[in-house]
Amino acid sequence: MSRPHSLRCIFAAATPLSTPSYLRNPSRCQRHLHSSPTLQSRPPPKYPNIKASDLGLTSPNTSNTAITPTEAEFPAYTPAELRALKKKYTAQQLAALQAGEASISPTDLLNQAAIRSDPMMVKYLDDFSTRRDVIDHPLRAPEENHDPNWRFKTSDELADDMSNWIMNLPDNPGMKDYIDLIENRITVGKPESELNPRSYEAPEISKLTDPLTRSAVKAAGDGSEDDAEKDPNMQRLMKQTGLNLQGIRKFRQKTLVEHRVVNQTRMGKVQSMYYLNVAGDGKGMVGIGEGKSTEPEDARRQAEINAVRNMVPIRRYEGRTIFGDVKGKVGATELVLMTRPPGFGIRCQHLIYEICKCAGIEDLAARVTRARNPMNTVKATMQALLNQRTPEDIARARGKKLVDVRKVYYAGLV
Repeated sequence: MSRPHSLRCIFAAATPLSTPSYLRNPSRCQRHLHSSPTLQSRPPPKYPNIKASDLGLTSPNTSNTAITPTEAEFPAYTPAELRALKKKYTAQQLAALQAGEASISPTDLLNQAAIRSDPMMVKYLDDFSTRRDVIDHPLRAPEENHDPNWRFKTSDELADDMSNWIMNLPDNPGMKDYIDLIENRITVGKPESELNPRSYEAPEISKLTDPLTRSAVKAAGDGSEDDAEKDPNMQRLMKQTGLNLQGIRKFRQKTLVEHRVVNQTRMGKVQSMYYLNVAGDGKGMVGIGEGKSTEPEDARRQAEINAVRNMVPIRRYEGRTIFGDVKGKVGATELVLMTRPPGFGIRCQHLIYEICKCAGIEDLAARVTRARNPMNTVKATMQALLNQRTPEDIARARGKKLVDVRKVYYAGLV
C-alpha cells in the first residue's frame, strides 16, 4: 500500500464524509429488506400516548401524599334527599346507613387506589379482598368447636327423637315441620362439633372461575344442559334417535383412536385431528363414529355424535356372548371372534374389549392375525359382530326345524 492510500485510510474515520449515506439518512436506504416501512416514513400516531407517570400513578411522592377530601366531593344529604330515602327505608335502616357512611373516612376512599411505595409493598398488583385457596392460609373452624365427648346417637336415642317429633306434629303439618325432622341432630355433644367441626385436613381447592381458562369453560359447559340442548348438532341427533339429552348421556362412550393427520394442499400442509369413538348402552346396542377437524374438541364431538347415530343392535347369545365363531376382514387386518362359556370373561386386545363392554358382551375371546392397524381392527370387529348367524337362520337355510333341547327335555331348568 502506498503512503497516500495509508494516510487516506487513517483520516477517513475522522472525516464526516466517510459516514455511509444510509446511516446519514436512513430514509434513503437502498437496501431495505423488511416489509414494514421505515420509522421516518411511518405516519404519526392519531392519539398521543398517555403514560402512567403523567397521571401520577408511579410517582412515590404523589402516592404517599394524602389527598384531602373536599366538601364538594362528599356532600351531605339535603333535606329533599332525606325525604326520598325515608320513603324507601325505615328509620332504623336509614340510621344504619348514615352510621356506616360516617364510619368510613373520605380520605381512605380517595387514597385507596394509589400505588404504595413503603418497604412493605408487594411486587405485584392483587385484590386482597378475595381469598385464594392455594396462596392464602386455609379457613379452619376454631378449636372451641372440638368436643372430646362427641359421639353418634344410638338407635334408641334416634327412636326417641322420632317419637317426640311425631307427638309434637300438628294436625296440618307444613314444610317447616318436615325440615325440622331433616335438620335434627344425629350426634351427642356440642352443636358446633357437628355443624362446623374442627379439622386439620387441607380444604379442597375451589374450581377456577376465570372465563378465559379452558377448564372453567368446560366446567360451565358440563353443568348447563341448556347450552347442550341449544346445540344444533345435538338437536339433530335427538330428532334422529328419538332420545332426549339425558338418554344420550347415559350411553357408554370411549375414544379408541386419536392421532393427527396432515393434508397437503397448494397453500401448504393443513393439520387436523382424527378421532374414532365407540358408543353403546351395554344391552346389545353399539356403534362407532369418526370425526376430523382442525380443532381437537370439535373432532371429538363429531366422533361422539356419529357413534351414537350409527348405533345398531348386536345379536347376543344368552345376553353374554356371541353365536359361534365369526370372522372379520378390513384391509390387511383379519380377526376371529370366538364364543366362550359363562365366567370366561373378555380376553382380547383393548380395542375389542371396549367394543364388547359397550355392546354388553361378557364372555368372548378374539385373535387378530396379520396387520394390527387400530382403525381396521375396530371396523373389522364391528363387521364380525354384524355377520353373526343365529341357529334359526341356519335351520331356515337348511330347511330344518329347530328344537331347543333345554326347553323340551329339561323343562327350561338348564
